[in-house]
Amino acid sequence: MTSRARRLLEVGALAVRPFPVSLLRRAGSTLGRAASHRLDDSMTALESNLRRVCPDATDAELRALARQGFGSYGRYWVETLRLPGLSPATIDTGFGVEGYEHILQARRDGLGPIMVLPHLGGWEWAAAWLGRVADIPVSAVVEPLEPHDVFEWFRDVRSSYGINVIPLGPNALGPVVAAVKAKHVVCLLADRDLTGGGIEVDFFGARTTMPVGPALVARRTGAPLLPTAVYFEGDQRVCRIRPPVPVSRGGSLRADLRATTQQLARELEILIEAAPEQWHVLQPVFLDEATAG
Repeated sequence: MTSRARRLLEVGALAVRPFPVSLLRRAGSTLGRAASHRLDDSMTALESNLRRVCPDATDAELRALARQGFGSYGRYWVETLRLPGLSPATIDTGFGVEGYEHILQARRDGLGPIMVLPHLGGWEWAAAWLGRVADIPVSAVVEPLEPHDVFEWFRDVRSSYGINVIPLGPNALGPVVAAVKAKHVVCLLADRDLTGGGIEVDFFGARTTMPVGPALVARRTGAPLLPTAVYFEGDQRVCRIRPPVPVSRGGSLRADLRATTQQLARELEILIEAAPEQWHVLQPVFLDEATAG
């Protein structure tokens, strides 16, 4: 039996299909901001997270940034629903990329790069551009959703614009390594430790844990780690790819993984600081906040 959540997603995808993306991005932002008034716990978590990013901001400024974050998240959702019906030409027109040479170099070297991303802006558009415009295969590790038919729906949607979905979990490492060796661009969202098995790092001057997967795969395969974010800029989505992060190999495995993950945390700080109003992590990120909650 189809779940109610899946039916709502299917209706939403049909509802947005007739409209131009420029109109939908404004509608998505408006809906996201409206949702912020109803989701008090998520607003509190986002404001608390942003306080680490912008320690000098007033309470009013943090609340305004958090509402913008909800708007960014709303736009992300609406554009994700709209992507399957867009032509490659439309996707290409709405996208820009800086640092693309790092992807091309990795593939010339015989490996797919690992794109390490924060939950910011709209990464799905970049994946669609790679898959449908640049004709480069993309694999992404994503959180399994419940009910399962919702996960299946998202998997099918992402497959339609070129993403091979790898469910996050204990069996993900093998498929990720295989994707790297097949020269896929591998997308890993890394500013939240979803499994609880991550490694502790300093992030914006506070303690958190981050997934060890990016560092582990890079160490095992030699694939470059490319810190990346996709920003909303008006009607455009601009992907900024930073230079590869060196993979530590000087000590024990755990020490090297910790050192590499800490370097990735620093890179994610840079990417988030460039547009904190687009960061949309709606759960506590930092260990002291999670304990207090």
